[in-house]
Amino acid sequence: MLPRTPGSGFDPAATRSLRNGVAAVSQLGVGCAPFGWPHSDTRDGDVGDTFKALYANGQRYFDVAPFYGAGLAEHRLGACLRSIDRRSITLSTKVGRLLDPVEGGAASGGTSHPFQVRYDYSYDGTMRSLEHSMQRLGTNAIDIVLIHDVNKRWQGDMLEQRYAEAMTGAYRALEELRAAGVIGAIGVGVNDWGILQRFAGDGDFDCFMLAGRYTLLDHTALDTFLPDCARRGIGVLMAAPFNSGILATGAKLGATFFYAEAQPEIVERTRRIEAVCARHGVALAAAALQFPLAHSVIASVVTGMCSKAEAISNLAHCRADIPVAFWDEMKYERLIAQGAPTP
Repeated sequence: MLPRTPGSGFDPAATRSLRNGVAAVSQLGVGCAPFGWPHSDTRDGDVGDTFKALYANGQRYFDVAPFYGAGLAEHRLGACLRSIDRRSITLSTKVGRLLDPVEGGAASGGTSHPFQVRYDYSYDGTMRSLEHSMQRLGTNAIDIVLIHDVNKRWQGDMLEQRYAEAMTGAYRALEELRAAGVIGAIGVGVNDWGILQRFAGDGDFDCFMLAGRYTLLDHTALDTFLPDCARRGIGVLMAAPFNSGILATGAKLGATFFYAEAQPEIVERTRRIEAVCARHGVALAAAALQFPLAHSVIASVVTGMCSKAEAISNLAHCRADIPVAFWDEMKYERLIAQGAPTP
């Protein structure tokens, strides 16, 4: 990571290493979930333009998963990778879901992707998942592989069964592939830091992807999870820094927080943050991207981008100078935790 002075913003292309230097990720990571949106307003050309803009600006970490668009995001990212030297980027994908062809023959229309998703955290399922991901991405190696969505939100009453399957199956497969040099780093990706701590105690992981739990609106990971990762030397990839929308759009009508309409207390807290932003001439999105990066355990802040304009905007927000006085007032107003590191 390049040296910086307080308030000077971050270089989005500067890299930070995961544990033992097994992989380096750019401080701003590109979440490729939007690459898999099958909507008519997200086309292959839009994805290509977004990728070109990001790559031209030095972005070298891209995160994807079979779940995103039932394989469509990996297909589209793979098409982009064919235009560059694959070794020039760090690529992460995920395991835990397999794609089965939908019955009924070929799908009609240019945006349909005729596959359905099912959970499979077994050893064989993990090997199969990675083989399929490599085919879609057009690569013979993955830098980072994450076990995906082993948490209460997705697994419900099946959580304990899925956790056991992940540790005896997926984790064992990833350990072998890491030892063989097929993949670089292994980890887990969820939005629940409590279960990540459980994984940390039961396995040998290089990194975790935590979604939405260390942001301007949610500091729950600060006191226990992040110090535990620091002690173990585990790098954290902080996804969803906008908490699914509200920290990018502001407290407007219909703003979302964790993929649902934001509750009144979240809306009010966001309005208070926006007021501090206005007093200091700071963009809310810039503060949201830069806040997690001030923590030494956070290797990258990963956010979804689906247009060239959005990519350029996020790059600018990451670089923006934010005065130290802004962060001082945020703490004074108790809008961020007193113990939280600030840029």
